[in-house]
Amino acid sequence: MTTAPPPGASPDASDRRRWLALAVVMTASFMDLVDVTIVNIAMPSIQKDIGASFSVLQWITEGYALAFAAGLITGGRLGDIYGRRRIFLLGMSGFTLASMLCGIAGDPHLLVAARVLQGGMAALMVPQVLAIVHATFPAHERGKVFGMFGAVVGLGAVSGPILGALLTQWNLFGLEWRPIFLVNLPVGIAGLIMGRRYIGESKAPQALKLDLVGVVLATGGLLMLLYPLTQGRELGWPLWGYLCMLGSVLVFGAFVAYERHKTRKDGSPLVELSLFKVKSFAAGIGVEIAFGIACGIFFLIWTLYMQIGLGWSPLRAGLTGIPFSIAVSAAAGVSVQKLVPRFGRKVLQAGAVSMAAGVMLYIWESGHYGTDIHPWQMALPLVVMGLGMGLIVAPLTETVLAEVPREHSGSASGLINTTQQLGNAVGLGLVSVVFFNQLDQGAMARGHAGEAFGKAFRHGMWWVAAVLGVVLVLMFVLPRKAEAAAGAVADAAGEPVHEEAAAA
Repeated sequence: MTTAPPPGASPDASDRRRWLALAVVMTASFMDLVDVTIVNIAMPSIQKDIGASFSVLQWITEGYALAFAAGLITGGRLGDIYGRRRIFLLGMSGFTLASMLCGIAGDPHLLVAARVLQGGMAALMVPQVLAIVHATFPAHERGKVFGMFGAVVGLGAVSGPILGALLTQWNLFGLEWRPIFLVNLPVGIAGLIMGRRYIGESKAPQALKLDLVGVVLATGGLLMLLYPLTQGRELGWPLWGYLCMLGSVLVFGAFVAYERHKTRKDGSPLVELSLFKVKSFAAGIGVEIAFGIACGIFFLIWTLYMQIGLGWSPLRAGLTGIPFSIAVSAAAGVSVQKLVPRFGRKVLQAGAVSMAAGVMLYIWESGHYGTDIHPWQMALPLVVMGLGMGLIVAPLTETVLAEVPREHSGSASGLINTTQQLGNAVGLGLVSVVFFNQLDQGAMARGHAGEAFGKAFRHGMWWVAAVLGVVLVLMFVLPRKAEAAAGAVADAAGEPVHEEAAAA
């Protein structure tokens, strides 16, 4: 249900309130998208300014992704139970506060803690966005609204790195990298003021119950896996790290057992395990995780390679990524509208092949040109990679949902979004092994950082190519055609009981 307009309000006033509410929630989505991409470009500046180690740099992005993933489904259910407007405003308040803490942090560990808080608050805020849209707009208007959201997603993907590069390069008021976080303060405060005034309250009539035990078990298992994986290199790979990673398997086993118990008890598990009986969905979750791992590895090592290895400025590195972003946006639009309806999963498979080809071309160019490589020479592999990514990201969710029963489409969609973030967090954790562990300390000591980072970058990119090979193999289990996907997605977005699907 939606809060009614004030008594005596005219239809025009009510309509204006709806569109102002939309502007607020779209701004929140934009903030989250930009904050995911804006940080990578500032990593070298953060390292130099506050003395962050390489493992801390990983946690700055990994901590956000992990907290975001762990809280997504629970955040959606909190909105269903206590009111989407209330939880949205709580999340936005916390996100704005966490952004301020990130901007004033003088210690690298405090920055990591603030980023974890920021990711947790995003997990409260983001799942409410499309749920609020469904409660505010009638069905015949949602197509136009979702089109606007698509534009916001594209704008966020393109503008994040450029905005981060500009804010870092300009060094506003001598604050170095800090404005990339502090810019959220005026935006967040304005959003809170407008949100309180224009967003109507709504709840789900029969919301699922919370599964806090499931959240604790899943998050604990991931931390037991990711912490030693991220810190192991700097600590000399101690025995307790291997034991901790082995113990994570037992925790994940306990998580599965508890989820089965939770299903029998009240039908409100964090993860609907019965979904994995659908082979195409199980394979699709594997695709989501593997694709997230590839992206998590690539985007971090790419930034470090350009800025620390090649010594480029943040602005030069940010501008280098423009061909990639444009290619992703262009291919995404064509894939959904023209290609997937005709060719089905072959489009996604072509995307995986294209991305892998771009990665290998990048490996060759990096080795061939060495430290003398120029941004224009990187354009070709980046465009090939971007086209491949665009063919995957836009239709992937619909394809994975194609054979899922409609009554479970909401839970399935929420799980897809969670596993995307988890894959990204795992990829960021693997950077210690596939990149930092390969840095030639002797070459760096002799002043040849460019050569050392170039070699480590190429090693990491081979890992990316290998993971994309896994993605390609798993895609053969996806449905050949995804005609049913559109209906499943529509149901996921419209089901009041499963509004965690709104995280899509």
